[in-house]
Amino acid sequence: MPEAARVPRLYLVHPLLVGPLPAWDALFAHVAGLGFDIALLAPPFAAGASGNLLHIADPDAPHPILEASGDSAEALRILAEKARAQGLALYLDLILDRAAVDGVLPRSHAAWVAGAVDDLPDPRVPPAERGTGWLRWNDPAVAEELFAWWEARLRRFVAAGITGFRCVGLARVPAWVWGRLAAALPEARFLGWTPGVPADAVPPLAEGGFAAVFDSAAWWDFRQGWFLDEAARLAQVAPAITTLEAPFGPRIAGPDAAAFLAERAAARQLRLAAGIGAGMLLPMGFEYGARRPLDPVRDRPEDWARLVQRPANGRHADIRAANAVLAERRLGPAELRPLSGLGAAAVALLRAEGADARMASSASLVMANADLVRPRAVTAAALMPAVPGGITRFRPRWPNGEALLRPGEALSLAPGEALLFDAAPLPAIRRAPRDADGQLDTTLAATAAPRIGIEAIEPVVEGGRFPVKRSVGEMVEVRCDVLCDGHDQLGAALLWRAADMTEWQQRRLQPLGNDRWGASFPLERVGRHVFMIEAWRDAFATFRDELRKKHAAGVATALELEEGRRLVFAAGERAGGALRDLAARIEAASDEEKRALLLDDATAALMAEADDRPFRSRSAELPLDAERQGARFASWYECFPRSQSGSPDRHGTFDDVARRLPHIRRMGFDVLYFPPIHPIGRTNRKGRNNTLTPAPDDPGSPYAIGSEEGGHDAVHPELGGIEGFRRLRAAAVEHGLEIALDFAIQCSPDHPWLRDHKGWFDWRPDGSLRYAENPPKKYEDIVNVDFYTEEAIPGLWLALRDVVLFWCEEGVRLFRVDNPHTKPFPFWEWMIAEVRGRHPDAVFLAEAFTRPKIMYRLAKIGFSQSYTYFTWRNEKAEIIEYLEELANGPPREFFRPHFFVNTPDINPIFLQGSGRPGFLIRAALATTLSGLWGMQQGFELCEAAAMPGREEYLDSDKYEIRARPDRAPGDIVDEITRLNAIRRANPALQTHLGLAFHQASNPNVIWYRKATPDRDNVLLIAVSLDPHNAQETDIELPLWEWGLPDSAALAAEDLMRGHRFTWQGKAQRLRLDPGELPFGIWRVRPEGDL
Repeated sequence: MPEAARVPRLYLVHPLLVGPLPAWDALFAHVAGLGFDIALLAPPFAAGASGNLLHIADPDAPHPILEASGDSAEALRILAEKARAQGLALYLDLILDRAAVDGVLPRSHAAWVAGAVDDLPDPRVPPAERGTGWLRWNDPAVAEELFAWWEARLRRFVAAGITGFRCVGLARVPAWVWGRLAAALPEARFLGWTPGVPADAVPPLAEGGFAAVFDSAAWWDFRQGWFLDEAARLAQVAPAITTLEAPFGPRIAGPDAAAFLAERAAARQLRLAAGIGAGMLLPMGFEYGARRPLDPVRDRPEDWARLVQRPANGRHADIRAANAVLAERRLGPAELRPLSGLGAAAVALLRAEGADARMASSASLVMANADLVRPRAVTAAALMPAVPGGITRFRPRWPNGEALLRPGEALSLAPGEALLFDAAPLPAIRRAPRDADGQLDTTLAATAAPRIGIEAIEPVVEGGRFPVKRSVGEMVEVRCDVLCDGHDQLGAALLWRAADMTEWQQRRLQPLGNDRWGASFPLERVGRHVFMIEAWRDAFATFRDELRKKHAAGVATALELEEGRRLVFAAGERAGGALRDLAARIEAASDEEKRALLLDDATAALMAEADDRPFRSRSAELPLDAERQGARFASWYECFPRSQSGSPDRHGTFDDVARRLPHIRRMGFDVLYFPPIHPIGRTNRKGRNNTLTPAPDDPGSPYAIGSEEGGHDAVHPELGGIEGFRRLRAAAVEHGLEIALDFAIQCSPDHPWLRDHKGWFDWRPDGSLRYAENPPKKYEDIVNVDFYTEEAIPGLWLALRDVVLFWCEEGVRLFRVDNPHTKPFPFWEWMIAEVRGRHPDAVFLAEAFTRPKIMYRLAKIGFSQSYTYFTWRNEKAEIIEYLEELANGPPREFFRPHFFVNTPDINPIFLQGSGRPGFLIRAALATTLSGLWGMQQGFELCEAAAMPGREEYLDSDKYEIRARPDRAPGDIVDEITRLNAIRRANPALQTHLGLAFHQASNPNVIWYRKATPDRDNVLLIAVSLDPHNAQETDIELPLWEWGLPDSAALAAEDLMRGHRFTWQGKAQRLRLDPGELPFGIWRVRPEGDL
């Protein structure tokens, strides 16, 4: 590569450190050995009285330290020959803005010098400038003479072998001077020393003819943004060479710097130069870790000898590596872009070849840790989006490596570490057909593609993969975006049908603004529905719109009237009847009569009916399940039938349960739920409190299903068998109660399936079966089936479905499913669809205390309701956050929360120490926040005794027969009865929707509103979350929801205490006393509303 095409790799040589001419051979060999291609000489001329090498007294005389016999041109010729012998070009520092006050120019051309700097110390003058005078380049008369004087000398220098110049003092020498010199000496490269040049003085330097300029990397801390600002300015002038250290300026390894920190900084600087530089400038001594700046006055060859013999560090290998990278780089425009935020501890800089990084075919990436002490992590995915041009992969260049840096990769940068990467671009993906036939196919497909876009349909779950959930009797509000090119009027319709029907019903969508359209349809049957959107270009509506506007503007419309007549005529031919008659009337009418007929709303209605809907587009069919009200609103009472005899010594029966029905119903419950009622196994039977040593008369856990008496389709004999169940179900119907059964897919070791269908289980190598576990709980009396053994498909699946169908035939439609999240999703989706295909009113409750997304997936695949985290949400913030997610987030379309305040497995910690008020608090929250709530028997009696340190009941019904009274001192039966009555009387409480939380100043008080969609039923509810202390709070009445001013009044009815009053003004104060009632429920309406 010719010198002019290469980026300059400059080694700054300080003549005072080298000495006489014979010593330069070794120095140039050293420079070449480091991989440099240019030796840059600091001024080797006679200096002024100050002795400062930078204060040039006579550029025609060599500095005495060279011990040269001829003039400076001859000395430069000798040095150039020595440099060429080592493969080096020789460049020269060129200082044109000043001269030594005692030099040739002030003596011979005093008018060319603006004046000598006072010899006395002046704090306003930098020491490096004392002893010099500024040359008067801004005086046009002087400037021409100065130019000629210097041009003559530069010509002699170039003739002697100098091939380039580092031009210093750019701010004080006009750009035209540098430009004319560069033009006059095209065989030499001029490099502009831009560090320190004011920002507004940089743009004019574009006229200076510089092959390259210099950046200020030597002063950059790898954090501040000025470096990128400078890079952008310099790019408008010339490519920027990276400055590792300032010539004659501070060293990276300053006198006080820790050696290890200096080495980290030096290595980072070299990799930065290799990554972003259009070359680099390295001052003499850097390679040995010099700590002292180059001294233009006092340095001598013995100083260099000492440094070489006793270096602070050796950086030779890294310098060679940097030069090897730069040797492959061409000198030309490049764009520097930050990929990370400046100021971050780790910086990523992209250098892209060319003036526009977006068009670059090659690029380098430097990632550097700005912190010399602490490591930093960098994620490639955070950087790649900022890379222009589609480059997403980088190959390690320094240090070398095989692993590509690509999106998703993470890097750890050691303290002060810098990594260099080369772009490894991938071709863009092309999808154009490769043959003429393919081109024709895609063209025809495009012409047939829907012209009208239908987007953002609501409601929808996962793009229509799963059904939306609603209740029968509701109106389904549908919204969507309808889009088309141009200004034509569009038409759109909502189409729906029951899944067992083929004919679509439809209703026109109405525009809501901003391309949003809406309509609704009723759910009149329980079961699966589908709906979709149809949209088209409404030709007649477009015509009417244009006709109306043109007529109003006084524009002639004869042609438009004829177009309208033809539209009506064509529609009349299609539809006949009234439209055909109308077409005839328009044919015979005058222009005014035609206009009136064409703009008449009755005409528009007829045309809409007969519209052939050009450019018709349809969305996909979207599923929706309309479930019965019990899927959305119900109050569940859970009890163990065997604990209903009134004595712990006698096993209860269904007939005992029947005797309790009036009491349960009087409390307001409408669902009676039983844990499993099937025969219980004896192998590994659990004793009281889950012991492994049961007494002979211990009844065992109902969840250990199956014995010699039968399995999931059998009834425990001591409960009264199937006949006893049928009597109970009939009695429950008479009392307005629905029976819910537990469907638990688990078996005791005595279940008939283990005898008859061994292939449905996953046997261990020793012939045993693994016990069921839900860590840390272990169920030694239960084993699980395996859904995917060879023999289980399809036999097990069908058998489980048939169990549910069996109980459906016995009149059961509510199933609480135990731990569904531990069984395959495909099974549930299939089984629930199979059951609902025969019994659309079947409702499935998922008892899945698991991760939220698993719970939501179960809801999507068919479960009507789900247990929730409500049991563990006790603080105000967490209750609000959770209910906002359920009521106002995406789950509202498919997930119905069922708030059980306790279960046989869960004795909440909150209730264990709260006393009676805690039970009232949880009951109030459950009954008012969700349309579905439930409790296990004993909650109404405030039972809270727990196993020590555990969230489980002591003496639980799961393992023994219990006996309880209907009432007990301190119970909350009356409050539960009232809460259930309030729920039945207020539709706003029959769903978890319609919820909004409002401001209450006390963090222990939660204040919220429940309302029906049309706000004909609005309740305000306050609940204290402190069961021990009275709480007062400032609240805001949500008057704005009715559009009322803050001074307005609400008529309120206290639904727990039964009195009425008026709330005046938005700001109010409440007091809730746990000793009386820790909550309040008020039905409200604006004062004066009927």
